[in-house]
Amino acid sequence: MLSCVWTLFLKDLKLELRSREGLLAMLVFALIVLVLLNFAFEGATTRMQLLAPGIMWVAFTFAGVLGLNRSFAQEKENRALEGARLAPIDQGAIYLGKWLSVTVFMLLAEAVLMPLFIALFDLPVAGVAGRLTGVLILGTSAFCAAGTLFSGVASNTLMCEVMLPILLFPVAIPVLLAAVECTSALIGDDPTGSFRQGVRILIGCNLIYAVLSYLVFPYVLEE
Repeated sequence: MLSCVWTLFLKDLKLELRSREGLLAMLVFALIVLVLLNFAFEGATTRMQLLAPGIMWVAFTFAGVLGLNRSFAQEKENRALEGARLAPIDQGAIYLGKWLSVTVFMLLAEAVLMPLFIALFDLPVAGVAGRLTGVLILGTSAFCAAGTLFSGVASNTLMCEVMLPILLFPVAIPVLLAAVECTSALIGDDPTGSFRQGVRILIGCNLIYAVLSYLVFPYVLEE
């Protein structure tokens, strides 16, 4: 199964690198959100640092929705998803390959945007860069774990671009709250232990969303 997952991931990676449409859309959208909100709160240095984690994750998740929509939209062309479903492979491997590819694309966009975000909001991250990277990986992975499943569900509807955020964001609330809590604790040097609590929640969300989505995804393909 691992070979199937890797093959599907490489296929998505090659398609995205060839067109660059999804990644560029994510970058531009997140950049616009960050710049607009920076201007909106310009001059309030203390409040900016308090609001920065929430602004960052709002920008990243909204951009991630674009990437998730794009991930299954391209499979609808020439009925590629139906062809993958008929292949003699574990149907859950399709989910895992999509989850991996969307997570990597979203992390690439975040890696490009983070230096600009740190500069715009003047955040003190010099001593917490490693832990902040870990939070980004865990939060992005958990968000994409749920997002990949609901993207498959929404792709079967006529208004998939509208249905995906409606389905996804209520389920992703624990992930976003934990990710914002961890980021706030790192930036504010919070000694209360909220960082560890947030990390445990993110790890739990990754496991729960991934396992449930893997089990349910074959039924999504049948719809």
